[in-house]
Amino acid sequence: MTSRSYWTAVWCGFLVLTIGLGVRQSFGIFLKPVSAELHVGRELFSFGTALSMLLMGAVAPFAGRLCDRFGSAITITGGAAVYIAGMVVTATMHSGFMLILGNILVGIGLSAASFGPVLSVILRVAPPAKVALAVGICSAGGSFGQFFIVPLASVLQGYFGDWRPTMWTLTALAVVMMLLPIGLNDSKEIAAARKARGGSQTSGEALSEAFSQRSYLLLVVGYFVCGFHVISDKGIGLSLFGWTLSPVELGGWSIGMVGLFNIAGSILWSSMGGKYQRKNLLSLLYLLRSVVFLAFVLAPLSAASVLIFAAALGFLWLGTVPLTTSLVGFIFGPVHITMLNGIVFFGHQVGSFFGGWGGGRIFDLQGNYDLMWWISIALGVISALLHWPIVEKPMARAQLAAQPA
Repeated sequence: MTSRSYWTAVWCGFLVLTIGLGVRQSFGIFLKPVSAELHVGRELFSFGTALSMLLMGAVAPFAGRLCDRFGSAITITGGAAVYIAGMVVTATMHSGFMLILGNILVGIGLSAASFGPVLSVILRVAPPAKVALAVGICSAGGSFGQFFIVPLASVLQGYFGDWRPTMWTLTALAVVMMLLPIGLNDSKEIAAARKARGGSQTSGEALSEAFSQRSYLLLVVGYFVCGFHVISDKGIGLSLFGWTLSPVELGGWSIGMVGLFNIAGSILWSSMGGKYQRKNLLSLLYLLRSVVFLAFVLAPLSAASVLIFAAALGFLWLGTVPLTTSLVGFIFGPVHITMLNGIVFFGHQVGSFFGGWGGGRIFDLQGNYDLMWWISIALGVISALLHWPIVEKPMARAQLAAQPA
């Protein structure tokens, strides 16, 4: 691919992640009005969200297999179509069943229109010297959606005064995702990779090979910890420079800080992955997360400490995505990269499910999140230790197959 065409893929992928993840993350602002109008408890809304995230991970390996077999562009387009169908169901829902169905469709759609499929395109089409920066910039799209679309949804909600027009506006925005995969066509690169690097290997053989490698298992378990790490809500208003912030305002600013610093972190950490061993950078990332968690627990609670914590955590948050995704591709090659990354991502989503559910459960039992913080600290250290022994080198099969004929 030419320099111009691979940058087309980078920015199309950036926008797919911006819209898909940004719109999905904005669902939280609809919790109160939807629960009130449909006369369902918040638990059902929360369950739908958790189920959506879990399905996003569970279907990811199958979506990845479709990408590796038929090309990413058509698979991402199909995922976007299912995603939009879920948005339509959600915008028209009048019962708890439709609430759950909408979440199911959105989760399945995102499995084919999220990090794994999009970043795999960049790993295939970008030149080796530019791939680290390209993957980092594309990954930042997920955080830009959180930084831009979530506040936009809040503004629209205030303007319309009704959640349905806001949801329809977001649905219209999601339709753009159907057009963007035109710049994410990697069919030629997939065909070339199969021809040059062992195209006779079946999906089953690729899975057996991956699961026989300790490094792959360590990546799956380590990414579970990444998903488990969640930000807990202290639920109190605090003062910042003489201004009193309500819990909602402080939470909104915190989420915005995470999203903003995610953008810088994803680009920087991914770029460093082109110079240093990615598995060592991942160990450092998880260890620094534990340090940040520990500092937040021990420091006096204030609005400033919350915002500093959110900024620090944001800088360390999304960097794991490009590093882990590119590391899987580096070890196993490009032929089955999306499927193998889908399995790793499923580990992440299982961690998210238990992190979100576990945090709520601990709060119900103890009235605070203190135990959750200490669990997160311990898991960060464990994940740092798990990534350190990973062997960061291409499979011998990939090395031999990559030699000129």
